[in-house]
Amino acid sequence: MEKNFNKTFYITTPIYYVNDIPHVGHAYTTIIADSITRFKKLLGSDVFFLTGTDEHGQKVEKSAAEKGLKPIELADQVVGRFKDLWKALNISYDYFIRTTEPFHEKGAQKIFQKLRDKEDIYKGIYKGWYCVSDENFLPEDVPLEEEDHKICPDCGKRAEIVSEECYFFKLSAYQDRLLDFYAQNSTFVRPPSRMNEVISFVRQGLKDLSITRTTVRWGIPVPDDPDHTIYVWFDALHNYLTGIGYDWNMERFERFWPATIHLIGKDILRFHAIYWPAFLMAAEFPLPQIVFGHGWWLKDETKMSKSKGNVLDPHVILETFGPDPLRYFLLREIPIGLDGNFSHEGFVHRVNSDLANDLGNLIQRTLTMIQNYFNGKIDEIDEENKRDEILRQGFKSLKEKVFQFYEDYAINRALEEIWAYINSVNKYLADNEPWKLAKDSTQRKRLGRVLFQATAAIRAISYFISPVMPESSAKIWDYLGEEKPIQEKMFSELKFEDFKLEQKIKKPRPLFPRVVLQDFLKEEATPPAQPKMEEKMEYVTFDEFKRMNLRVGEILNAEKVEGTDKLVKLEVDIGTEKRTMVAGVADVYSPDELVGKKIMVIVNLKPAVIRGIESQGMLLAAEVEGKATIPFFPEDVPTGARVL
Repeated sequence: MEKNFNKTFYITTPIYYVNDIPHVGHAYTTIIADSITRFKKLLGSDVFFLTGTDEHGQKVEKSAAEKGLKPIELADQVVGRFKDLWKALNISYDYFIRTTEPFHEKGAQKIFQKLRDKEDIYKGIYKGWYCVSDENFLPEDVPLEEEDHKICPDCGKRAEIVSEECYFFKLSAYQDRLLDFYAQNSTFVRPPSRMNEVISFVRQGLKDLSITRTTVRWGIPVPDDPDHTIYVWFDALHNYLTGIGYDWNMERFERFWPATIHLIGKDILRFHAIYWPAFLMAAEFPLPQIVFGHGWWLKDETKMSKSKGNVLDPHVILETFGPDPLRYFLLREIPIGLDGNFSHEGFVHRVNSDLANDLGNLIQRTLTMIQNYFNGKIDEIDEENKRDEILRQGFKSLKEKVFQFYEDYAINRALEEIWAYINSVNKYLADNEPWKLAKDSTQRKRLGRVLFQATAAIRAISYFISPVMPESSAKIWDYLGEEKPIQEKMFSELKFEDFKLEQKIKKPRPLFPRVVLQDFLKEEATPPAQPKMEEKMEYVTFDEFKRMNLRVGEILNAEKVEGTDKLVKLEVDIGTEKRTMVAGVADVYSPDELVGKKIMVIVNLKPAVIRGIESQGMLLAAEVEGKATIPFFPEDVPTGARVL
């Protein structure tokens, strides 16, 4: 691993069009870049993270006119929205470039002039079908529709015939050089399926590319020919050079170029994997190492875009959940190269199951027990036995896997491994039952060891999730009494033994309260059902209420009822005896996550036979959108205690 620790690392997102409002698709790319950046910094790498906005072109010109604004006024408004969103999402970029900045315009003009001097750029006449929405000429093989028009295959909008004088870039002259480069650099485009797409496209033959416009005024003027403005894609791609200092901070430029990785959506792969390397070859710049074309987040199986009216506003999500649940969901749900369909139900399930139940409950109960049993400081422990070694050995294996998956940009796989380890820590606690050890004063050292092992594991977990969930990991780190910020601990130095005896534990607060999906996205919310006629409430007397015997029960075993989706068979200790119960919660809680939990039980309910099993009591839960939400008691609440 050490060979990667001291490299420079330059990562970019696409620069986002300012005619669009920021949506989940933009957030996804930028969160990926931010998480990779944070991980690389844990390795000690010299990292530069660039993002920004693409502010020229006909599309921006038209959007501004529709709003009665000048293009720069529209750009200023939208740039503010992007910066606000990145702040809310804890995006740690190094520079936010705007293509309207003077140094960028000057740099793009300088490169244009260089290619014109080399005769890689020449003047001619172009006629073709042009998509204003995507600011791109359609390939010639796009068929004519009825009424002799063409539809853009990318956005579905009607294209226009454009005929004008323009400058061309000799893209055809670079076909063989590109194919040779791909052959020598098989991982240049990732994932591999996209590399195959690029090679196939180039082998079909490349035609020279029109790179200026006379019909668009909102753009960078061509040097010595101001009737022409530079084509928005030629302008925009060069942000990756100017953003790190080309022609204005050459020390930084030379330190970081070539880029390590350009993160892009798959819809702009051709521009980045064919046009961009050809421009760089012509200008004699080294080529980037990787162009990674990630998949789309879909809504209703369709790519999110403003033009289709199906965008999800991240601010709505952030107001309800905060940044880390969204960051976690987007990176955990799918591999970076594949498409994902954004489901409100899937998102809430991840929050409640992975974050609230698995991680949040582990932290809350472990640190609360340290508060209750050791006054916040574990002061004595017994020798580590083979059962305890499981967490230590699991840490060593996890560290290697997390490193490799982050390095391979397989962040979802890294998170899968971390959550498998979280589940192993939860099982360790369930197997060792520290809440029972606490009742026996002769077991104090054993109790200390169990909580010590679990807390050392939690410390490691908080570190490994920090690139994806920086806010939550910092809170956990603080609960554990760590003095230095998490980012100051180098990955290579992290050890299971770093957690020390008598380290002062702070009282934890719930990190991920279980949530209910209400008004998640108002424009996407299902209309509420028609209200029922008001029913007269039936009151019970206090004496009738006192007849219910409510007790704290501890779930000892749990298993799915065969042939059902929702039923789970529970063995519950109610203090005086053990009871068998059947509950309809298996669609929300897995059997493993129920074991060891303390619940509220009606113990004097008449038994009922359900699926051939006599259910000798009932657990209490809230019904939220047809799903059960169980209120769990802390571990230190005595089993069998009366619920008043």
